[in-house]
Amino acid sequence: MVLNKRDRVDWRGYIPAITTPFDAEGALDLPALGRLLEWLHGEGMHGLILAGTTGEWTSLSPDERHSLFRAAGAQLGARLPLIAGCGAFTANEVLAYAATAAESGFQGILVMPPPYLRPNAEELVGFYTTISRGSALPVCIYNWPPGTGIDMEVALIERLTDLPNIVAVKQSTGRMERFVETFFALRDKVRVFGHTMDEFGLTLLQARGGDGTMGAGGVLGRAQPDFYNHLWAGDIDAARACGRQDRATMDAWYTSDLVGRFGSGPAILKAALNLQGLPGGTVRAPLLPVTGDGEAAIRDTLTALGRL
Repeated sequence: MVLNKRDRVDWRGYIPAITTPFDAEGALDLPALGRLLEWLHGEGMHGLILAGTTGEWTSLSPDERHSLFRAAGAQLGARLPLIAGCGAFTANEVLAYAATAAESGFQGILVMPPPYLRPNAEELVGFYTTISRGSALPVCIYNWPPGTGIDMEVALIERLTDLPNIVAVKQSTGRMERFVETFFALRDKVRVFGHTMDEFGLTLLQARGGDGTMGAGGVLGRAQPDFYNHLWAGDIDAARACGRQDRATMDAWYTSDLVGRFGSGPAILKAALNLQGLPGGTVRAPLLPVTGDGEAAIRDTLTALGRL
């Protein structure tokens, strides 16, 4: 029997994984984070993911990540769905972050397979079972092959979504057929994120519905959530126009495997924010900021989209 856990959360639409601002010395910049959060909320995002891949969780100390969750929760937890990126090498580390997220007013956690180790299917079932049992917040599975080295089979994801506290899947495989297979296998059971904001995604959303996109950065502001707002209102041409803007950045800035063309994903998105006068800040070593031709390419895209 399929257990429908979709209604345990109200997540839908455009929910970006946002950047984490660092100052010129590389320190966590909470005042800049506050300004970024207010801008994203004002632009109508349908939720936010903190300390995800785009948020450079890999370079945050545990204390910094706890501080990040507390600050974001205090500022926006009562106004917008917040999902905590709790990526870590062990389930106990994940649960420590999840506890702080719960205390801070977050609505859920996002968890990828442990990177580098490449655990097998049974090990991943054990990992997510421990998290499902121990987290006070509902869990979104994050399939992210470029970062983990694992592209989870749909059969494995189906097993994982049988766990009581798993309510959503962020399917970021880059393989469209894998997303479609995941969507149709699980859409009546959990929420499935990963729709592309292009003609293919729009057609699928119109024909069969869907939950949304957990995208990168929200750097185009209102245009990205408005793709879904217009879709829900029945204005397909307006949704299509917003989707073209999002697609322009994806095509210009990322490869088909969702890897940055001229720098890391966080560096690209922070450059895009900084160019618009928004609080992007710098990236933290070993990542490097985008400069020269890469920065010029980002500027050209933003100019063509009317953002500059």
